[in-house]
Amino acid sequence: MSGVDSAAAVVTRHSRARDCGLLLLTTILAVAIQGYHPGLEDDAFYLAAIKRDLNPALFPHDADFFRLQFQATIFDKVIAESVRLTHLPLSVAVLLWHLGAIFLILWACLGIARRCFAGVPAQWAAVVTAAVLLTIPVAGTAISLTDQYLHPRALATAAILAAVVAVLDGRRVRAGILLAVACAMHVIMAAFGISFCIFLAWGWNGGRNADHGALGSASGEEARSEGSKFGVLLPLAAIPLGWLFEPTTEAWREAASTRHFYFLGDWQWYEWLGVVAPLLVLYFFARVARRTKAEVLERVSSRLLYYGIFQMAVALIIMLPPALQRLRPFEPMRYLHLVYLLMFMLAGGLVGQYVLDGRAYRWALLFVPLGLGMFYAQREMYPATSHLELPGMRASNEWVAAFEWVRANTATDALFALNPYYMRIPGEDYHGFRALAERSALADVLKDGGMAARVPSLAPRWKREVDATREWPNFKAGDFRHLKNTFGVNWVILAKSRDRNQAEEVRRGAGDDPAAAAPLDCPYQNRSVMVCRVE
Repeated sequence: MSGVDSAAAVVTRHSRARDCGLLLLTTILAVAIQGYHPGLEDDAFYLAAIKRDLNPALFPHDADFFRLQFQATIFDKVIAESVRLTHLPLSVAVLLWHLGAIFLILWACLGIARRCFAGVPAQWAAVVTAAVLLTIPVAGTAISLTDQYLHPRALATAAILAAVVAVLDGRRVRAGILLAVACAMHVIMAAFGISFCIFLAWGWNGGRNADHGALGSASGEEARSEGSKFGVLLPLAAIPLGWLFEPTTEAWREAASTRHFYFLGDWQWYEWLGVVAPLLVLYFFARVARRTKAEVLERVSSRLLYYGIFQMAVALIIMLPPALQRLRPFEPMRYLHLVYLLMFMLAGGLVGQYVLDGRAYRWALLFVPLGLGMFYAQREMYPATSHLELPGMRASNEWVAAFEWVRANTATDALFALNPYYMRIPGEDYHGFRALAERSALADVLKDGGMAARVPSLAPRWKREVDATREWPNFKAGDFRHLKNTFGVNWVILAKSRDRNQAEEVRRGAGDDPAAAAPLDCPYQNRSVMVCRVE
């Protein structure tokens, strides 16, 4: 190696180390803004599945509420295997995976930005914009760009964005491999990524003349012709997805009715604005890029526009006709996830190029209020919970504290019953019982309803269990004993603040039937929650 080559290699290594350091700081900033809440919302399934992979004795009564759908992903198996290999506590491993997923998303964003923008300020403004806005809602789809916990969507998104970089470089075989990885993590999101990459790759040989910078530069080698067909995805056809096409039932339709975003006719005007406005924004970006002769920026923005129009048409065809209602769990409107992420990233790059430049005070004037606004929104969403629920921290949320007591003080094969709307109770903040308590429970409406809509075979059981607890606020001790006789429930969790009269009756007993009125034994109580044994 000549002296010039050696010096260039040193500079390249230094540049990559600097980039990784800045990306790590940006990742920490992103998580500090969005918060960290393991076990929240959909993590009621994901974290529970990981825990069952590590301990098959868990969830002997209700594992089907996450096991059946998880046949189509390797996500939980990969996380569980990483815990076995590293011997790290699960809570630490999950946090590291979450940080890694955010880091990889931002890394791929930087790769895309370097192919779209020549200036360094524009490139990093694109990355910081994406980082600050990771929890922004995506129209009426009930998702944000990333979640406040480890989600397979985040890992799939990182792979999809890396595939976009590969397509822009003309490396279509690499893009196919990355999309296969995304498919193994999250099939639906990967389908959107494949669709966009096909639009992006059509008639494109790779931006070999672009300045790609130190992070992930292209070599200029010709892509193999078979790679353009993304042939590496074909083995994924073996994934067992036949349950997706089972016929509907009344129970399934009731479960599907719990998903607002399945019914486009119920969307509000501002949700539809969130569908149409991005298309106009992307059209504007494409015109700006065409006027400034920014070839890669024009391609990304214009092809993202075509992708958005095409996917919106597909979504309307699937979501509107009643005859196609069984296809709604494919969640076709969530194509907007990729549109929003790339749109905000490109917007940040253009602002960085034309407004921010390298002037620190301009960056502060934009990103400090934006970051504080996003932080405030997260605190308003989960006011009864610490912003960062890190490993080893004592639970500040009293429901989580009760769930932790359950995990430490009840038998693994216990079966619990809760208000089927318990996640909406003020102070609960949407924490999932199964994931945090590691115990089985009767089905709830808010999360298990969505799983029953995706897996029709679960719908009759879901409806039976939800119907049995639908009058929960009016239950007395005898009603809980009826749940024991019917389903085998031997523990219940009550909200003291919401169901004060009910909680008092359970403590002292009430009613005409002495056997039914006998008080329940409640070995754990705090200001918000009672955990009671059903004898």
